[in-house]
Amino acid sequence: MSQTQPRPRPRRRPQQEPQQGLHQGPQQGTGQGGESRQTPQASPPRGQEQRGQRQHGQRTDGQDGQGRHGPGQRGQGRRGQGQRSPDPRQGSRSRGPGQGPAARGPRYARPLTTASLIGWTALSALVPGAAHLRAGRRRLGFGLLAAFGVVLVAIVLYGLRFTGDAGAVIRSSTLTTIMIGSGVCALAWFTLMVLSYVTLRPRRLSQNGQIVSGIVAGVLSVSVMAPFALTASAVKAVGETLDAITAPSDGSGPTPVPIRAEDPWNGRKRINFLLIGGDAAGNRESVRTDSMTVASVNLATGNTVLFSLPRNLQYVRFPPSSPLHKQFPDGFTAEQGLLNAVWYYADNNPQVMGGKNRGAQALKDAIGYTLGLKIDYYAMVDMFGFARLIDAMGGLRMRVERDIKWGGHFGTAGTIKAGYRRLTGEEVLWYGRSRVDSDDFSRMSRQRCVIGALAQQANPATVLTNFTKIAGATRHMFRTDIPRDLLEHLVPLGLKAKDAKITSLQFVPPLVWPGNPNWDKIRALTLKAIRESMTDRRTVAAKASPSGVPATAGAATPQVSANPSPSRSRLITQPTRTPTPNDDREAKGLDELCGF
Repeated sequence: MSQTQPRPRPRRRPQQEPQQGLHQGPQQGTGQGGESRQTPQASPPRGQEQRGQRQHGQRTDGQDGQGRHGPGQRGQGRRGQGQRSPDPRQGSRSRGPGQGPAARGPRYARPLTTASLIGWTALSALVPGAAHLRAGRRRLGFGLLAAFGVVLVAIVLYGLRFTGDAGAVIRSSTLTTIMIGSGVCALAWFTLMVLSYVTLRPRRLSQNGQIVSGIVAGVLSVSVMAPFALTASAVKAVGETLDAITAPSDGSGPTPVPIRAEDPWNGRKRINFLLIGGDAAGNRESVRTDSMTVASVNLATGNTVLFSLPRNLQYVRFPPSSPLHKQFPDGFTAEQGLLNAVWYYADNNPQVMGGKNRGAQALKDAIGYTLGLKIDYYAMVDMFGFARLIDAMGGLRMRVERDIKWGGHFGTAGTIKAGYRRLTGEEVLWYGRSRVDSDDFSRMSRQRCVIGALAQQANPATVLTNFTKIAGATRHMFRTDIPRDLLEHLVPLGLKAKDAKITSLQFVPPLVWPGNPNWDKIRALTLKAIRESMTDRRTVAAKASPSGVPATAGAATPQVSANPSPSRSRLITQPTRTPTPNDDREAKGLDELCGF
């Protein structure tokens, strides 16, 4: 401890003002022997004075020529030389007289414990820069916090681009951008966690504290990368799935028309999709199209009409542009002439079709010519893959009208009980396919209810929640000729159709007899259903005469052709009423038919 020096006696000025001393520089020094002396007003330069002292063997730091401190100078050394700048750690002791009341030194935070160090490190994952602010590195801490805010704003602005164009999310460039951004963010957050932990100086902890905090910090550093890795993995799965289901199997078939972003539909007002349920079971040589439905969608409103054709519809015709028109000019007669054998025949007779794997095109030609529509695209779902898709969604809520037995010829495998219930994938599959105590036409009714229920319940929340499972199931069950570039335009159309009016029309007895179909009648009913779908939902639902008797179709619907024949007009406007469930064959909404 240094000894307190007596107040020096001034030589020239009786009273020295502290303020003047501050302006005139240092006023005191120490000589040999620890005696205080008054620095004269016009003292020689400091360097010259020190050289003079060294010539006489004196030390300028209060030591003698042999490096020893003089009396009362031990530990004082340089403190007496000119009142150096105060050390901030000495608090009020460094303040001289006349500088106001003694002020307290800077306040330091309490030393970090192991738990608090881990807490501040974890907080940095949510609030980047928090650990740096706690460690006193304010500039870097606020810089990281500002950078985090900029990134958040950039992400929000980027996401707002898709509010009016939801289909752009599945664009290849968008998926690539999201994957790259996720990878960059994962590396950035990993580096942030490591730097935050190091900034908090864990070496000040005990050895056990350093080990525990180091392990936890390592786990946190890896954990913060998990959300970004999952995002990149999900986006990659989307891209691969879309590329797999839209890419042609071998490059055969017609070349797709280039898609123009400004007009992807080439000026059309409607687009027609052929939805196929295929059965490629192990005991079958090729794909059999057991379920065939055409979805005709109004591009402006999203109103959709579903046309269901029976699998046993016989002797379908082909347009003159089809290779099968020359082979079967009077209708398809191979394989008993059944509609569900057209794909099979075309695939197994490439010499007739002019190439391999032309089954889809042959079926599109046959069904389009039958309905009087141009089938733009098809989408085929494997039946057993469809069951996996339903399971991936967590089941499907359905109204079962009556007990449905399934399995074998007598329904010995199980029974689907009547009522509102959530069905598994296997139950949904057999609900639409069971022939026990049923026929093909009843199956068609149940199948259209399955399609409607899937369209309603496959909402974005369900898809995102079960995304990985759905993507895996879809990749192995779906086949289509829809171009990859058109998918981004189908997304907004699908969202529009989901909330629009969906009606259904089945070509089954007694309206149409599959063994002897009336082709003109089928085309007329098709056109009539499309025209009705273009009206308001409430108009169609309330179409009745004032007396309560249902109005005729001709009174509420324009003529289906310019010169309709009398028999055709009579068949359209006065359908035969039967006691069967399909007595009224006009197109009806699925909400009414299926009890949604």
